[in-house]
Amino acid sequence: MTVLIDVRDLVGQPGSSRTVRVEEAIGGLATQLATVPEERPVGADLLLESVVDGVLVTGPVSGTMRLSCARCLKSFDRGFSLEVQELFSAGASPEGDEYPLGDEGSLDLEPMIHDAIVLAMPFAPLCRPDCLGLCPRCGGDRNLGECACPPEVDPRWAPLLDLHLDQD
Repeated sequence: MTVLIDVRDLVGQPGSSRTVRVEEAIGGLATQLATVPEERPVGADLLLESVVDGVLVTGPVSGTMRLSCARCLKSFDRGFSLEVQELFSAGASPEGDEYPLGDEGSLDLEPMIHDAIVLAMPFAPLCRPDCLGLCPRCGGDRNLGECACPPEVDPRWAPLLDLHLDQD
């Protein structure tokens, strides 16, 4: 998927700018616990500014992530909004900090949007801050109620259960 924007009117014209609205499905946005479904497009209201070194792209990117809770594995949706500020230049190397400006005076926004969203994906999303997770024995969702599993005692500490200390 490419999101090509023609910027021939901006290249070589430092100080000129224009805005673009992008609404596209961006593929390949998935980790083990987070994904941006392709049926839900990502939106961006971007300002393209011509600078001496190329074209500076800034603005908000927003959409919806489908997440799986790291504790209870419940699937839920959460909106995201993040700011991008990236430079597209003609001499950009693939390993550099800048994105390449196309030979025909175009720039592809898809890699920039993709990278920004992947960096914003949570490492361990939670359905709610106080999620109790799953029971390690029976796999029951502890958010729905207590399970019938007896409490597990670490065998190294079991002899302490036999101690009867005075409460004085």
